[in-house]
Amino acid sequence: MKLKDLLKNVPVVEITADAEMDIDQIYYDSRKVKAGGLFVAISGFASDGNRFIPMAMEKGAAAVVTAKKPDGDVPYVLVENDRLALSLLGTNYYGCPAEAMTLIGVTGTNGKTSTTLLVKQVLENCLGAKVGLIGTMENLVGDEVIPTERTTPESLELQALFARMRSAGCSHVVMEVSSHAITLDRVGGVHFDVAAFTNLTEDHLDFHKTMDAYCDAKAELFARCGKAVVNMDDSYASRMMEKTGCPVLRTSVKDGDLCAQNVELHAEGVSFTAVCGEETADVHLPIPGRFTVYNALTVIGIAKQLGISLADCAAALAEAKGVKGRVEVVPTPETPYSVLIDYAHTPDGLENVINSVQDFCKGRVITVFGCGGDRDPIKRPIMGRIGVELSDIAVITSDNPRTEDPEKIIEDILAGVRDEMGEYYVVCDRRKAIRYAMDIAGKDDIIILAGKGHETYQEIHGVKYHLDEREEVRAHLAELRN
Repeated sequence: MKLKDLLKNVPVVEITADAEMDIDQIYYDSRKVKAGGLFVAISGFASDGNRFIPMAMEKGAAAVVTAKKPDGDVPYVLVENDRLALSLLGTNYYGCPAEAMTLIGVTGTNGKTSTTLLVKQVLENCLGAKVGLIGTMENLVGDEVIPTERTTPESLELQALFARMRSAGCSHVVMEVSSHAITLDRVGGVHFDVAAFTNLTEDHLDFHKTMDAYCDAKAELFARCGKAVVNMDDSYASRMMEKTGCPVLRTSVKDGDLCAQNVELHAEGVSFTAVCGEETADVHLPIPGRFTVYNALTVIGIAKQLGISLADCAAALAEAKGVKGRVEVVPTPETPYSVLIDYAHTPDGLENVINSVQDFCKGRVITVFGCGGDRDPIKRPIMGRIGVELSDIAVITSDNPRTEDPEKIIEDILAGVRDEMGEYYVVCDRRKAIRYAMDIAGKDDIIILAGKGHETYQEIHGVKYHLDEREEVRAHLAELRN
């Protein structure tokens, strides 16, 4: 493709490269550059891609795209924003693939994964659509699973994924959109047919610094969509609404355009009546937890914005499958207690899952939790307080310490805990913590293994070790029986 065609809609400041030259491929990693490629130098946080322009040229790059004028005799395209340029270059290179499909984006601190997976199931059930999914757990092209490393891929990979979905015949794409993806222009230039907001609670403040800045980053999604769905029961909803210049469907369990009435919570799931104007439908979703009601409202709101009736959406939700790592029931045959796995790794997520389980637990709630390393340390004492205060028994342990000292993270968690808050124990080794919780559990107790969710590894001192909590539960049950 000619360079001039790749640069369509890219804000260019200056160009010395030949606009008529042919470009074989686009790269932003200098180590991968091949002859005839275009190297995009990204001014990153860990390292500045401009430092690697000489390496890219040595490897045969035809030209570079940069927001900093390079030294020496280098054919370049000087742009206003290197990250936005990468996204737009990828869009042009792959032929604007997202425009050929209906694109749905979901943002928020909690509930994105469950919501997107449920939307996919509703679209498949109600429309017979082939649906692509981009999210935290995995990417899906129909039923084909594609592993993922981050919630929203880098912009060039995102456009390649859109192109793959288009080629596979997908008519719809539903994706989780993280605040990092918006701030770092991974979705730069992408227009969403429908965008939805679930909630906003403390997370990623190591990156955004303040909650208002975190909110404003997510709100940018609503400046680039055709229709919106907003959870009005969240305290940041009004600030989020300031960015929406499109038709908005407001959801609420209290009073919204779409609301939930007659809410019932059970160990087997939730039931409520969805009401939108004169339209009503009885909703039954086989996923327990009060937050499931909110996720369901967001799903129904998205479906409504796409022209699907409440009745059809409700029928699809009744057949929905649970989401791995989200209030997931782990089989524990012949035991008097139950075990649930949930991805809750934020203060609000932990509070939600414990409160939800307390709603239907007949015995004690025993919560095993920790906090991740190399992530927002501010939330650690907050999660310590929530975990101990709301649980009948808390077992504080490691999550993914990553490059941090696991015991130091636990010290940070304990800074928010006082003895009078409740009964708690510290077991640093997560495998031992799971076994300890199972050993102390009794009749009708529910153990919540919080934080890991769908993950099947634990990262300690920068090394990933296999850890599937389902396997750990099965293994301990086998040990007890032998």
